[in-house]
Amino acid sequence: MNHQKVYKFIDLFAGIGGIRLAFESVGYSCIFSSEIDIYARKTYAANFSETPYGDITQIATEAIPDHDVLCAGFPCQPFSLAGVSKKLSLGHDHGFRDKTQGTLFFNVADILEKKRPCAFFLENVKNLLSHDKGNTFRVIEETLMELDYIYFYSIIDAKYYVPQHRERIYIVGFDRKRFHKDFFFHFPARHASLPKVSSILETEVEEKYILTDHQWQWQRNHAEKHKLKGNGFGYGLVYPDSQTRTLSARYYKDGAEILVARENANPRRLTPRECARLMGFPDTFQITVSNTQAYRQFGNSVVVPLIYDIAQSMKETLDTLYAGNR
Repeated sequence: MNHQKVYKFIDLFAGIGGIRLAFESVGYSCIFSSEIDIYARKTYAANFSETPYGDITQIATEAIPDHDVLCAGFPCQPFSLAGVSKKLSLGHDHGFRDKTQGTLFFNVADILEKKRPCAFFLENVKNLLSHDKGNTFRVIEETLMELDYIYFYSIIDAKYYVPQHRERIYIVGFDRKRFHKDFFFHFPARHASLPKVSSILETEVEEKYILTDHQWQWQRNHAEKHKLKGNGFGYGLVYPDSQTRTLSARYYKDGAEILVARENANPRRLTPRECARLMGFPDTFQITVSNTQAYRQFGNSVVVPLIYDIAQSMKETLDTLYAGNR
């Protein structure tokens, strides 16, 4: 008889719960969440009937429940390497404690060390690889090796899942102490077709989302000014059969990076619901905050169906590893 193991996970730097949505859809069970932003916590609570704990730096690692998988879309910060060699020469045991102290990755590393989950999933901006001349990622790699986790990473463009060009780095790891063999983790295969903007557009949109003559003229003047200076800053017009630029957290300011073209009329901004769809959130996902906060939240979030595929691959890998450990 085949008993399917239900993997318990924790959701750190949870935002509005995009990672949770994906992992739960695959069959994982969330047992703990943490998010510092009060507005994101409000959206999270509306959709998961649970308010995340606050600032992870204020939560003792011992207070976090035991879990199988650690999930974190942790913010990227520079690591200070100054003084590390001196501290190590004094006989300090854990190099990662010196190197990552003061950054939010330290909290992730500390939980990995003390709670020893069988796997982890991390998401970050593509620039994590080159951040601080590569030092940031080097410290992350050294830390994961020091903690004895085998890890894999890939930069994936979400454009195969949603009509948006959005490259992010995904890092997946497994506990080498628990699974004593070498293996390879396969990130999801690339989808064949590219979704189109038409798939996320609402049929009727309020007047407030349409640019006024003044706003539209300002955007064109702004773009022309930068073009003359030789750089490419400016608005991004999208059409039903195209894809968008990356949705950012600053979209609430003027929506310039993604403006929907309209025939013989001024373009318009995306609505919060369209932004939700652009990130792969279902229409059942509740938006209970102001438009400003909603734009910020979706711009900061993850592409749900892409995470779903990675979570599925992780589950298959874990099931195989556990079967081999019996």
